Amino acid sequence: MMTTVVWGTGNIGRAAIRAVEAHPELRLAAVLVHDPEKIGRDAGDLGGLGRALGVAATGDIDAVLAARPRAVVYAASGDIRPDEALADIVRAIRAGAVVVTPSLYALYDQRNAPPELREPVLAAIEEGGGSLFVSGVDPGWGNDVLPLLISGLGTTVDVVRCQEIFDYSTYDQPDAVRYLVGMGQPMDYEPPMIAPTVPTMVWGGQVRLMARALGVELDEIRETLDRRPLESTVTTRTMGEFEAGTQGAVRFEVQGIVEGEPRIVIEHVTRIHPSCAPDWPVPPDGVGAHRVIIEGRPRIEVTVEATDEDGNRSAGGNATAVGRLVGAIDWLADAKPGLYDALDVPLRPATGRLGRKRP
Repeated sequence: MMTTVVWGTGNIGRAAIRAVEAHPELRLAAVLVHDPEKIGRDAGDLGGLGRALGVAATGDIDAVLAARPRAVVYAASGDIRPDEALADIVRAIRAGAVVVTPSLYALYDQRNAPPELREPVLAAIEEGGGSLFVSGVDPGWGNDVLPLLISGLGTTVDVVRCQEIFDYSTYDQPDAVRYLVGMGQPMDYEPPMIAPTVPTMVWGGQVRLMARALGVELDEIRETLDRRPLESTVTTRTMGEFEAGTQGAVRFEVQGIVEGEPRIVIEHVTRIHPSCAPDWPVPPDGVGAHRVIIEGRPRIEVTVEATDEDGNRSAGGNATAVGRLVGAIDWLADAKPGLYDALDVPLRPATGRLGRKRP
């Protein structure tokens, strides 16, 4: 079995602990944490398993990597600390590990990533013999392998549209929701995540990845943005009150332009309450969904609803993204050392996991 480390225990890390524990080819060897209060806690507790795994969380990065783990699931955030995340990941690769992560947006399309990102990774691979696979948490499969697979069912394809449609009222990440996305902020506040050029930085790689797979050249990548205020004050279960007149919904698109027309589109529609922007697309049950629409002949629409952690839809999306990453580890371990993307790494059946006891 391949010794595997989970680095970080936030929303992604919790799901990663469960995914590693469930995988028949992996053994959870260590859990790395930054918060001193988590040091010493059992991985089963941190992962929400309700039982001990006998692996105590540690903050000793040097000791964990010195043990030469075969794989690392890097689940620490790269949103506001991309340089630190890159340095951590390079350390793990240099130690010979296969690393899977959602944390470096620019490496979703690794072939077109900036040299300042590619070169340290490639140098670490050459030195240590590790590998790196980066895929998103939107989830990544919803913006690459799923739309590409479905596109192959069409006779003609005019537009490939990938949507994330979510109600954030049950999402327990106030910093991301209030400050990165801007929910509950004045309408003149510029949320960092949707500031001009940022959506392209985050999701543009997935647009380019799909264009490459579909064999088309992009003229450019464009962004659109719409925001709506709350008409009345709302109170959420996990994040408290959001006042009337503040931002209550956001809708943006990252568009791949082909011959002057948007042909490959990643769209996000997010609300803090269902009452805001009711004319925008809504998920079937009002909570959250990922949707792929192939405009063409025939028109094809596929909606995916994933739930985890007692019915939490956001946690379900995280869990499927993590499942894609963790499920790739054994394939990467058998492949030659390298830098991989979603077009390189196959999405495979859950071999050996059907009917296994839930972790």
